Amino acid sequence: MLNYQRISLFQKKYPTHLAKLFFISISVLLFLVITSSAKAKYASFIINENTKRVYHNTNADTRNYPASLTKIMTLYMIFDALKNKKISMNSKFNISKRAASQPPSKLNLSSGSSITVKNAILALITKSANDVATVVAENLGKSERNFARLMTKKAKKLGMTRTTFKNASGLPNRGQLSTARDMAILSIAIRKNHPKFFKLFKTKSFVYKGVKYTNHNNLLSSYSGTDGIKTGYTRASGFNLVASVERNGQRIIGVVFGGKKARSRDKHMKNLLNKYFKTRPSKPLVRIAKPSEMPKIRPKIIIAEKNVKSFKIPAKSSKALYSENIQDDWFVQIGAFKNRLNAHKAARNARNIVPQQLGNLPASLTKITKTDNSNNNLVHLWRVRFVELAENQARSVCAELWTSGLSCIPLPSNNKS
Repeated sequence: MLNYQRISLFQKKYPTHLAKLFFISISVLLFLVITSSAKAKYASFIINENTKRVYHNTNADTRNYPASLTKIMTLYMIFDALKNKKISMNSKFNISKRAASQPPSKLNLSSGSSITVKNAILALITKSANDVATVVAENLGKSERNFARLMTKKAKKLGMTRTTFKNASGLPNRGQLSTARDMAILSIAIRKNHPKFFKLFKTKSFVYKGVKYTNHNNLLSSYSGTDGIKTGYTRASGFNLVASVERNGQRIIGVVFGGKKARSRDKHMKNLLNKYFKTRPSKPLVRIAKPSEMPKIRPKIIIAEKNVKSFKIPAKSSKALYSENIQDDWFVQIGAFKNRLNAHKAARNARNIVPQQLGNLPASLTKITKTDNSNNNLVHLWRVRFVELAENQARSVCAELWTSGLSCIPLPSNNKS
């Protein structure tokens, strides 16, 4: 607590404007200390959708940051509007300057243009685009603040008693809170009330203006029976996931908050779900990327100069990049740089483009020595990698980085190059 007697003496001794500056500085410092000490809280919840039997509950009613799980409610509001014929799939949402300026993950929309409702839905489901979330909020709710109030009102109506929304995207806001149980309630409600539109959560990728965006929900390709629903990540929330899985007539909803990494979160979710399905998958399903999505040959090492965004996909060589066997441990290589600073910049750029997959994953910077083929001299380079990824995650990350002009090579961890 502050000593108000000392505050009074301070105000008498110093001019008013200096006193105000002092107390503003103290307030900012206290705020930074509080926010920097915030840590993602772990919670998990598993429920049978048909019987409503709760199989697993750890901190399920603890209020946490939902991050992009927020967009499930944003999508619910769109589906409501479609069902009530207020809009159609071909309706166009206008894009404001504020919406276009939202931070990644985003579609890089242009202010003054428009996007169809169908593309907005697919962008929210796959890319988890923050600019699109704001577009939806402003077109359906007149302002994002008002739309968030409508979202909260809808949440209460559905029985989400511990949820408050402050925006449509899940971008950091200390007042935007939900629980694992509430997210399960929302996931059950959106499938029950909008079964026709819920099927869209199975979309693994979509193309917008020539760019292909891949769904961040890796369980769609790696866990049998998964047909939705959404991932989420911010530094404060950790890695969140809501999954809907149906096998042999059983449908189970799983929710995990506060995962340390995307891969470990996915593995943890699978372990929880496996406990409650009578039939476990004999073999995990891993999506193999199409020829158009990735190089099929192993490229040579990339040596980047000044501009870290000037990469090109390397030329073909004679060696195959991938074996037929499914690998559990993969990494992605962003490039090798003569300058350590550029290596750091490349890692930062990659995180900004693929925050849900790489946002909390440390980059591995290794100093290596290679022979310059032009003059046979040895050169020292800084190699940038992100490790501890599943195969489908590594491929998905590279697909997104390529579309943004960055280099990326997905490789199994047993690769020695």
